[in-house]
Amino acid sequence: MTHRAIQYAHSGKAVDRSDWQRLADHLDAVAKLARTRGAFLGLEKAAEIAGRFHDLGKYDPDFDRVLRGEPDARVDHSTAGGRELVDQAPPGSRSVAEVLAYAILGHHAGLPDKDNATEACMTRRFARPAAVLAPGWQDHLPVDYRAAGAELQARMRRDPGKAGHDLSVATRMIFSCLVDADFRDTQAFYDRLEGRRRDRDWPDLQAILPDLRRRLESHVAGFDTASPVNRQRAEIARHIRDRAGLAPGFFTLSVPTGGGKTLASLGFALDHAARHGHRRIIYAIPYTSIIDQTVQVFQAALGADVVLEHHSGIETKVGGEEGSDKARLAMEDWAAPVVVTTNVQLFESLFAARPSRCRKLHNIAGSVIVLDEAQCLPRKLLLPTLAMLDSLVAHYGCSVVICTATQPAFDSSELKQGGLPLTGRELAPDPAGLTEAFRRVRIETGAEMDDPALVAALAGTSQGFVIVNSRKHALALYRRAAEAGLDGLVHLTTRQYPAHRRRIIATIKDRLAKGQPCRLIATSLIEAGVDLDFPVGWRAEAGLDSVIQAAGRVNREGRRPLEASVLTVFTAPDDPPFGEIGKLAGAMRSTAGRFDDLLHPDAIRDWFEQVYWRDGAGRLDAGDVLGQFVLGRGETNFAFRSVAETYRMIDSPMVPVIVARDDRARKEVARLGLADPSGALARALQLYVVQIPARARETLRRMARAAFMPASSAAIVFRAGRW
Repeated sequence: MTHRAIQYAHSGKAVDRSDWQRLADHLDAVAKLARTRGAFLGLEKAAEIAGRFHDLGKYDPDFDRVLRGEPDARVDHSTAGGRELVDQAPPGSRSVAEVLAYAILGHHAGLPDKDNATEACMTRRFARPAAVLAPGWQDHLPVDYRAAGAELQARMRRDPGKAGHDLSVATRMIFSCLVDADFRDTQAFYDRLEGRRRDRDWPDLQAILPDLRRRLESHVAGFDTASPVNRQRAEIARHIRDRAGLAPGFFTLSVPTGGGKTLASLGFALDHAARHGHRRIIYAIPYTSIIDQTVQVFQAALGADVVLEHHSGIETKVGGEEGSDKARLAMEDWAAPVVVTTNVQLFESLFAARPSRCRKLHNIAGSVIVLDEAQCLPRKLLLPTLAMLDSLVAHYGCSVVICTATQPAFDSSELKQGGLPLTGRELAPDPAGLTEAFRRVRIETGAEMDDPALVAALAGTSQGFVIVNSRKHALALYRRAAEAGLDGLVHLTTRQYPAHRRRIIATIKDRLAKGQPCRLIATSLIEAGVDLDFPVGWRAEAGLDSVIQAAGRVNREGRRPLEASVLTVFTAPDDPPFGEIGKLAGAMRSTAGRFDDLLHPDAIRDWFEQVYWRDGAGRLDAGDVLGQFVLGRGETNFAFRSVAETYRMIDSPMVPVIVARDDRARKEVARLGLADPSGALARALQLYVVQIPARARETLRRMARAAFMPASSAAIVFRAGRW
C-alpha cells in the first residue's frame, strides 16, 4: 500500500517534525474560523470554501523546500486554490468561483485586479503553468458552488447599477473573514510553539450595554444643570435617545455647533444597539487632530477599558506578529466594543486591498456607525463612499448616523443618483428651531482684509481668532502679529505634534476663562470639534460648512450678547483661496447673494446642493471607483488593487515625523531600537508625531542631517535642538 507523504503548512522546531502544523489541519482550522466569521454576514459557506482552498498551493512538493529554509526555494502557494475553483466551476457559477478566487489570490499580497498590465492580476496569474500538486488536495472537494452562490445573490440588489458594487463588497467581506482566520490560526500555532499567551479578550457589547448606559447617565448627570445651554443639550439628547427604537438604517442628526452632538449621538448609539442587537459602535471623525478629544470624552463617560482609538498615525504596515498588547491586537480586527477612528482609517480600509487593513472589515458588520462632521467627507469620493455605506446598511446589519451641524445634501431626493434614503430619519427635534435656539453669533461677509488689516483687527480686541486656509498664510500672519507686539498671541496648525497642540489648546482655554489676552491665528483644524469660546473671530472665505463651523467657536456657551458676537468672513487679496477651497468659496458667495442669514437651514441646503449634485456625478466620483466593479455575462471584472490606489482621502502620501523635544518623547524614542515594538509604544509616540508629505520629510532629512532610527512606523526622528 502506498502511503501519502504528509504535507505541512508551517514548520516547527523538532527535527522529526512532530511539532510542525499539517496542511490539512491548517486548512480545516482556517475553514472553520472563516465560516464562523462569515456566519453573521450571511456568507458562511463562501468564507468556509475560501478558507479550505486558500493554501492549496502548499500541496506543491517544492513547498517542503520552502519550509526547510532552502534559499532558492520559491512557491506561489496563493494561486492554486483560486485556479482550481475557477477551473472546476460548473456552468453558471464562474462569477461565484471568481469571487472566491479574488480572496484566495490576495490573502498574502492583497486583493488583485481581474486584469491589468501587471503580473499580479488574476488573468496573468491563471495564465502561468499550473503547479503539479501532490495527492491529498482532492480531499477538499467537492465544492458547493450552489450554496455559496445563493449567499452572494442574497447580498446583491437587482438594480444593475448596484449589483457589481454589492458583489465587490461581499468579496471584501469574504476576504476579511479569510485573512483574519488565517492570521489567527497561524498566530495560534506559533504561540503554542513559543509558549506565548495573548490577551485578546474585549467584552461583548451586548453583555455590557446595561452598564455602559448607566455610566453615561451618571456622567451626564454631573453636568451643571443651572446652565441654560446644558439644559437645552439635555433636552436634545433625551429626544434623540427616545428615537433609538426606530428600525435600523440611516439617520441624520442635525444639531447646531455647541448643541451636544457628541454625547447625544453616543447615547443614541448605545440605546439603538440595545434595542437591535448591534455588535459594536464605530465613531468616525474627520481629522486626527481632534480624535484625541473625542477619545477622552468617551473614556470619561464609559471607561477606558472599552474604548479603542485607531487611526493611521498609530497603524503599522504589517499585521499579526508585531506586538502582543491587547489594544494593538484589536487594531488589527476592531474587536473592541467601542472604536473611535478617523474617516481615513474607516473608509480607506473599506476600499483597501492590503490584508492587514481589510482584516477588520467583517467586524464592521453589525455596527452602529456614527459619522461626526459628515460634511467633511471628500466630495471627489462622495458617490463611492455613500455606495459603501448603502451596502453596509442594506446587507450587513449596520445603522449609520450622519451627524453634523450643517447637514449635507446626501438625501436621494437631492443628490439624485447615488443619494441615500434619509427622508423621515432625522433624530434631532426641529433642526430649524434648534438653529434659532442656539443662535449665538452673527456672520458678516464681504470684507477685504490683507494681513496688516487682520493684525489691526486682532489688536482691537483682547480675545479673538483668525482662521486662514493654509499653514503658510497662518505662519506669515503670526509672524507679522508678533512683530506688531500683540499680547497673548497663539499659533495653531497641524504641523504641531499632538502633545504640543494639546498644551496649546489647554493654554487657550485657560486664558479665555480667565479673561486674559488671547489672540489665536490658526488653520481650519479648530473648526471640527475643538471646544473654544471666543468673543469674535475672522474667517478667510471658504466653503459655507467651514464658515459655520468657525462661527461655532464664537460665543459658544451663549454668555455674550448676540449683537457683539460676530464672525467676519473676509477675502485675503494676497492669499486667495486655492483649488477646491476656491470653488467652495465661490458657491458660498453665490448662496450669500440669495440669503441674508447663512445659518438658516435653507441657505445651508442651497450651498450643499451647489457643491454636490449640481456639479454632476463625474466630480463626485473623480476616479470612477464605482465603474471599476463590473459584473456581466457570468463573469466579474473587479479592480480591487487599482481602486485601493485611487480611493485616497488625502491626496499626497503622508508620512510620520517624530518630534522628540521633551524627556518623555526622548524616552519613548529610545525604545524604538527594541526587537519587539508594541502598540503601546506606537500610541505613546503618536503624541509626538506630525504627518507630512513624503517629499517634505526627505527634504528635512537632508537639511537637518537628523538621526534616523528604523521603527515599525518607518518614522524619522528629529531630536530637540537638531532642526
